[in-house]
Amino acid sequence: MSAAQELVKRFNSLRTLPHVAIRLTKLMADDNTTVKDFEDVIKTDPTLVLRLLKVVNSPYFGLRQRVDSISRAVVFIGLKGLRRMVVTEALREVFSGGEDNQVFSRKNLWVHSAAVAICSQMISERIFGIQGDNAYLCGILHDVGLIVEDQVDHHHFVEVCKSLGAQDSLPDVERSFMGTDHCSVGSVLAEDWKIPHEVRSAIRRHHRSMEDVEPSSLTGIIQMAEYLVSKMNYPALSGIKSQLSAPLAAHMKENLQEYKTIARDFPEEMNKAKEIYES
Repeated sequence: MSAAQELVKRFNSLRTLPHVAIRLTKLMADDNTTVKDFEDVIKTDPTLVLRLLKVVNSPYFGLRQRVDSISRAVVFIGLKGLRRMVVTEALREVFSGGEDNQVFSRKNLWVHSAAVAICSQMISERIFGIQGDNAYLCGILHDVGLIVEDQVDHHHFVEVCKSLGAQDSLPDVERSFMGTDHCSVGSVLAEDWKIPHEVRSAIRRHHRSMEDVEPSSLTGIIQMAEYLVSKMNYPALSGIKSQLSAPLAAHMKENLQEYKTIARDFPEEMNKAKEIYES
């Protein structure tokens, strides 16, 4: 068993994906699932019902008429949107608790993850014309490995944070203290949660500097989103500088005006989507 798998195993012994979320992820993987099947599962969790109706009636979806039934909400939000909401709800629980300190804040990491999710979706849809649900999902999950490390091996995780310099590679420092890094841990956890392979792969590679990375790939999109949100003061950890590989830097330079527009519009998009990630 790898160090990443061992951390996830220990994490799952402390916290597991809620029972309803497990049932929903299984339904999402079944092509024969009906809207009625989703409704039957969702209605067993009153908190999830309230969150689903709150999200689908939020400014993010911009519906003219209020939606009051679970089945209609599922139809409006769509399968990918439902997966995104279920994962976000599960992460809200995972990110809760713990004490913030000078080197690490779970609240700041949650806001960073939400920011990367929103920015990734914007880049995917506006720059490349690609439907943005997987980009959002990858963004909200990309740093979940840090939470696993914090909860399962808190002492060494704090040492990682204290030792991290502005020019250091976070995964390199993690591996020196913990034998693995949050990219690998997050990918293993995402596999347990039945997250699509493309998303898991991007989580695993989101800190790698690659000379052959395609800007339109999910890995490229996540790395550019993380770079942008760090410039807008939404860091995962204080003091970290986000770097871009040469192909991504060249692409952003060639499309500078489009990315400036995304940066300009980002605060409004973040505000529109707050029902999805705020408590």
